[in-house]
Amino acid sequence: MSVTLRVVQNYDITREKEFLELERSFAELERRRPDYVKGKRTKPISGPEPTNTLIWEGEFPNLKAAGDWLDFVSKDAEHDKLFARQQPFFNSVRIEFYENLDY
Repeated sequence: MSVTLRVVQNYDITREKEFLELERSFAELERRRPDYVKGKRTKPISGPEPTNTLIWEGEFPNLKAAGDWLDFVSKDAEHDKLFARQQPFFNSVRIEFYENLDY
């Protein structure tokens, strides 16, 4: 059973430019480092989430691998530096896990 991990980040709309610039740095980190999962980023146009939300999604072979990824990034110094700069812009963050149905 594969799993999709979603990190839903609602940020201060008045700081959108700075927030998204830092998110571009996270994307570059993923491209540059082979030990990083290459995630997909989306921003709502309409739906239940406000437009000042960024959603990062990554697919993993199972729930344990998704949890291991979260542990990995929480201990990575390069990720921590960027996160420390971006964190003041957050209104809320939640982590979601989805079972991928491969019918």
